[in-house]
Amino acid sequence: MVKEELISDLKKNIMKTLNLQDLDPEVFGDNTPLFSEDGLGFDSVDALELVVMVENSYGITIGDKDEAKSIFASVSSLADYILAKGK
Repeated sequence: MVKEELISDLKKNIMKTLNLQDLDPEVFGDNTPLFSEDGLGFDSVDALELVVMVENSYGITIGDKDEAKSIFASVSSLADYILAKGK
């Protein structure tokens, strides 16, 4: 899977997982911060749901909390991590 396809797939999965059907996927860019106030403003509950989604959908385990912060910085950084770990 190429990065662009994975990013598109991730956006759809994020929207489904967090019940964001009303959000236009074009509203958040590939590098829009997921957890900051100037980005999408996701919270810690959202983070847990996204970790489970990544594990279930892509077979990737994220165990290190400090590492998770950089992995989930944006959809692009998440895609890079998934691609590096083998999908």
